[in-house]
Order: sequence, then structure tokens, then C-alpha cells
Amino acid sequence: DPFLFSQTVAENIAYGRPQATPDEIIAAATAARAHGFITEMPEGYDTRVGERGVTLSGGQKQRIAIARALLTDPRILILDDSTSSVDTETEHLIQEALAVLMEGRTTFVIAQRLLTLKSADMILVLDNGRIVQRGTHDELLAQGGLYREIYDLQLKDQEAFVALEAEMGGKAS
Repeated sequence: DPFLFSQTVAENIAYGRPQATPDEIIAAATAARAHGFITEMPEGYDTRVGERGVTLSGGQKQRIAIARALLTDPRILILDDSTSSVDTETEHLIQEALAVLMEGRTTFVIAQRLLTLKSADMILVLDNGRIVQRGTHDELLAQGGLYREIYDLQLKDQEAFVALEAEMGGKAS
């Protein structure tokens, strides 16, 4: 879980760059797909999130953390299971935000959900601390092995659901 402070949403987003303007904070939140839920909060960006963000869902915390990272604009980014504790719909929102965040920078993504890794330039598959496969998503699927096994367990059904939902105009639930 990302660490949030018992401060306002805006202060949490601007934590790494306290001189950020309100417009920059809003732009980062918008890119992180967080602006919508923030504006629905009782005091918007001035809402206090409580110790460790207890008033927020896991996906909301993740998107605030992504907004913080966007605002600090790091050259290297390390994401550790950034979508592990969220539902599929929230995962898609986080994926959209991460695509913006990862643009033009070196990013290391540690993930157990393959959807998070699907568009990576290079994927390393670890088993018991050893690299057992490496390649792109498509290359790893073609190789078979552990990545393919995990894919068969995780993504096949998920991709079929997303395709069906797109076909039905978002009404497959």
C-alpha cells in the first residue's frame, strides 16, 4: 500500500514537491485518474485523508500515490505490486494512469498480475528467486513455460470479459 499522511489530499499529492501550485496538483491528479473521486469528497482537495489514508479505498490511495509521482517527475520509477489490492475496474484506471506516469522514463514494475506487465518492453519471470524467462508479453506467451501458465490462470478469462464488455458497450457485468 502507498503511504499517505494524515493531511489533505492536496498535501499528500504535493508531498515530494511542496511548492507545487494548485493547478499542477490538479493536473497530476487528473492524469492519475484521481480528480473525479477527489472532487466528490466533502472538501475536495482539502479533505483530510486520515492516518495512512484510512478514509480511502486501496485504488484511491494508489491513484493519489501515482499523482504524487507524476508531480515529482522522477527519472527512474519503481512500482511494487501497484494493482495487487484492487478490483478489475480500478486496475484498468490505474493502468491508464501508469501509462502516463511511465512515459519517457525507466520503470521497474514488480507485479503478480500480468495485465500490469502486458505492455512492458522487457519482462523478467522469476521463480524461487531465479530468472527463468525473459521477453515481451507475446514472446513469453509463445515460449510457454511459467509465464504462459500464469497467463492461462489469470488473463484469458479477463481478456475475454473485457472484449465482451467492449462488444456490449460496457454492459457485460
